[in-house]
Amino acid sequence: QVQLVESGGGLVQAGGSLRLSCAASARTFGNYAMGWFRQAPGKERDFVSAISRSGEITYSADSVKGRFTISRDNAKKTVYLQMNSLKPDDTAVYYCAATSDPYGSRWTTKSVYDYWGQGTQVTVSS
Repeated sequence: QVQLVESGGGLVQAGGSLRLSCAASARTFGNYAMGWFRQAPGKERDFVSAISRSGEITYSADSVKGRFTISRDNAKKTVYLQMNSLKPDDTAVYYCAATSDPYGSRWTTKSVYDYWGQGTQVTVSS
């Protein structure tokens, strides 16, 4: 069982930055690829970014490329999402998730993730 706890959300003006953190309870954190998803009111939960177990491979949605950066610290059992140049369209609840699936091509899909955090709200004002 893996417990994930997100933090770092909040209210920020357009153009501003936030860094989300996701702390994991698993002793085997390094065995999981990690992902960030977001869900705006009335919309589906969408893929944002994912990172491999070692941190060497990352994927990001086109909508956030060049603005968001995913990273991880396996010693601290934490994954991060640095969000810059935020836009009102980035407003959503952000969730981190863990997957044991070894195929990076599937990490954009919600169903491959085994564990989810409770989410943290990010609100970007115009």
